[in-house]
Amino acid sequence: MDYSVARRNMIECQIRTNKVIDEAVLAAMAEVPRERFVPGELQSIAYIDEDLRVADGRFLMEPAVLARLLQEARVAPTDVVLDIGSGAGYGAAVLARMAATVFAQETNAGLAKKAAELYAELNLDNVVPVEGVLSGGCPEHAPFNVILIEGGVDFVPDSIIDQLGDSGRLVAVVRERGIGRATVITRIGDHLSRRIAFDAAVPVLPEFARPAGFEF
Repeated sequence: MDYSVARRNMIECQIRTNKVIDEAVLAAMAEVPRERFVPGELQSIAYIDEDLRVADGRFLMEPAVLARLLQEARVAPTDVVLDIGSGAGYGAAVLARMAATVFAQETNAGLAKKAAELYAELNLDNVVPVEGVLSGGCPEHAPFNVILIEGGVDFVPDSIIDQLGDSGRLVAVVRERGIGRATVITRIGDHLSRRIAFDAAVPVLPEFARPAGFEF
């Protein structure tokens, strides 16, 4: 299979048509071999516009949603980024082509090991794999210019928001009453702003799921 053709089709038919115009996002996603970040049996469908399960509780986010989140994050070449729930490493690999440094946080040891191998094979020496409880973020390396949570969440802990630097942006798909809403949280000094950018259906990361029966 010619994955380069599938990659071009993903850019032209899925991402550009979903309001993504940021050339940095388009260029990065055009360069990263998405098929390398899924199990072998899924490589032939690596570029479909669906979430792909790569392990229990971990999914490769569908391309259009990831692209729109990255566009909302306004990643700059000098930015330091925290990628929470990096899974098999695809999102971190894309970010590595857009930012100065990416801290890729994952708790699944098997996924983290495979991702680290791929970062090395792809010469992504600006990706730093880190371990830790996802809902706690990575305070030892804060502050961050951008924080991406790679999966749906029922809540964004204050402890993670506190890791944003001045003018920092956090992007995540926050589930409200069963509806996923891509949310941008921006810090300006001591002030936080929240904005809903678009609706999206994304599997929730187990670490960010509220207990069954929880109500506001």
